Amino acid sequence: MKTRTQQHSGQLSRKVARGTAVLILAGSLGACAVPPRDPVQPTTAATLTPPSPSTRDLMRLPPPRGKVVAAVYGFRDQTGQYKPSPDSSFSTSVTQGAAAMLIKALKDSGWYTPVERESLQELLTERRIVRAIDPEETSPSAVPPLIPASILLDGGIIAYESNLRTGGVGARFLGVGASTQYRMDQVTINLRSIDIRTGAILHSVSTTKTIFSYELTPNVYKFVNYTDLFEFEAGITSNEPAQLSVKEAIEAAVIHLTIQGLRDGNWRLRNPDDWNSPIIQRYLAAAQSDVYDVVQHTTNGVNQTELTPDSGEGSKPVSS
Repeated sequence: MKTRTQQHSGQLSRKVARGTAVLILAGSLGACAVPPRDPVQPTTAATLTPPSPSTRDLMRLPPPRGKVVAAVYGFRDQTGQYKPSPDSSFSTSVTQGAAAMLIKALKDSGWYTPVERESLQELLTERRIVRAIDPEETSPSAVPPLIPASILLDGGIIAYESNLRTGGVGARFLGVGASTQYRMDQVTINLRSIDIRTGAILHSVSTTKTIFSYELTPNVYKFVNYTDLFEFEAGITSNEPAQLSVKEAIEAAVIHLTIQGLRDGNWRLRNPDDWNSPIIQRYLAAAQSDVYDVVQHTTNGVNQTELTPDSGEGSKPVSS
């Protein structure tokens, strides 16, 4: 039989061991909670903006017979939406640099020659400076005239809907579980082309892009014995960048606008056989428009899928 002193010593040892275990566990969790001295991910160098599926389609368009000179005076944010608190009460929900995205999309397509119009006053000032520095530069051959545009591209970001759809799901068994939540926003842009000779609107396209965000949170909430509780929680959140969504919507609009112009005969392909290329037919099928419907059907005895872009019925080509 153990003496009372031995029993007391054994209880004290168990308490010391339990306390030590608790301190070790607390120290481990505390170490996890304290931000690391070094960043989790090493600093990376700046890279080019990653291409989207629309970017790849834009750069795979068949070549044109002649590039269209296009002017972009601005591509404004017309939504009036601001980020909700507590993020910011003065920062807009969408980018204010959509015009730069549009100009880059026009260049990447290989179909357009964008001319500078946003900084036109600065450009004219520099041209006057060149003429003032050297009198010989006043000759027309030294400072060539500016290129006039054939079409004007206008439009803007016309809608931004936040929390369009929210939801989530979670489960827990014996104190161990996980939950996930998601949110869907939506941005809509409009792009239209205008003939500068007549002011007539040649085409108008609206494209919509969904912005997806989700959060995944695993957690553990469990009693390891009658008096000790173990609790663990982690999480990861992924938010699709809004500016990349705007960029993709603009690129899709440029593709649709280009193919609409081909269909209506405003501009033409270098090789007319490229009209049947998969990328053009795919975007035509996605348009689902009454004006140009590529579904196999006959109207007045004419198969709509056999119309070529060189027909130009009811319109004059803008480019050669």
